[in-house]
Amino acid sequence: MDKGKIIKFYRQKAKLTQEQLGYGICSNTHVSKIEQGKTDYSSEITSLFSKRLGINIDEELMRYKNIKRLLHSWHDAMIRQRDEEIETIKNELEKEPLITLSDYQVLYELLNARYHLLHQEFKQADKIIKAINKKHKHLPPYERNLLKHLSGMYYLSKKDVLKAFATLGTINVDDYNNEEYYLTLATSYLATGSKVMAYYYAEKSLRYFINSNNLLKMIDAEMIMLMTRESDGYSDFQQKVEQYDALIQTCDLCHAFDKKARVLHNLAYEYYNRNEYESAKRMYEQSMSLKEKKSTGYLTSLEGFIRSCHKGNLLANNELENLVFEGISIAMELNDYLYSISFKLLHLLLNNQHTEYYNYLITNALPYFKKRGYVSLVQQYEKELFHYYMKTDETNKALELATKVFSD
Repeated sequence: MDKGKIIKFYRQKAKLTQEQLGYGICSNTHVSKIEQGKTDYSSEITSLFSKRLGINIDEELMRYKNIKRLLHSWHDAMIRQRDEEIETIKNELEKEPLITLSDYQVLYELLNARYHLLHQEFKQADKIIKAINKKHKHLPPYERNLLKHLSGMYYLSKKDVLKAFATLGTINVDDYNNEEYYLTLATSYLATGSKVMAYYYAEKSLRYFINSNNLLKMIDAEMIMLMTRESDGYSDFQQKVEQYDALIQTCDLCHAFDKKARVLHNLAYEYYNRNEYESAKRMYEQSMSLKEKKSTGYLTSLEGFIRSCHKGNLLANNELENLVFEGISIAMELNDYLYSISFKLLHLLLNNQHTEYYNYLITNALPYFKKRGYVSLVQQYEKELFHYYMKTDETNKALELATKVFSD
């Protein structure tokens, strides 16, 4: 059957009809059946076809069977984040014409989407995912679940948490032998505020990454586990800081500076929550120094840096205003509505425009956060709104929020 596919591919490439290929060898009907894998045929016929097409059928068959191995090696390299290996295999696959007729063409397209996600080329990834959804209604089990996994990763990258969670939740783990998926699921749970489930799936993924000796992904899993673990008292927190420091050292050993930036950001957030604003400011600053300035990652740390400085009176108000305008400018350039909202709120806060701040929070920010599933942001701002209502003697509005706020 595979030989028939290869013969058909090179016949069409040579712009020969079935009758022209079979002339003096066999009938065009027999050629058709050979190409479809519906009949037996002698090695002599294969040799004659190969000679007419100018190919070595045995070599072509070996290349054809090698496509599956290459694709799985490419996927494994992306999971392990081995940049050089990823590019080497990608170039090798791009030179392989037989991939367009193989049973693995859809897998190749899906892995191309993953490649674009890895390089934050979201438009290209989205285009491939949509095309596969449109063209292929009945995918094999593995490819069907890989498509869902990639869709969930795409939604998370676009900060559409609800869609990500809904998509990832439909994956059938029995059909999808890729335990890396647990890390994506943990990330999704973390984004929805489900710390227990985030920890559970991060720990499951960590066991897989330890067994497969995937150090870079181990960092990601341990990072989520640290973020979801509560710390009571000073000694607990110091132990947690030591674990963060160990992760930072691991990032340095692996030259994983993007991951180091994330670890520093998360440690800064831990300090911020403990009102240790000077330490938070320092960590946010270090995180920002490792990030591309025009990126959402940079904006995340910039927002934390501004809030830490404002709460701790660590920078003059005019300096903070300049940083807010920088954030708004980058958010507009990136067309990122989430950060446009966040920095707008910061602008109103710094200028003591309390009425405008809470109006904007109620009419713009909270509806958007709820629509996208930003559970932690919704909880944070609803608590803030509750205290505002209590302070302004709007008791009825405060009571409407009370059950929701204090049940979290």
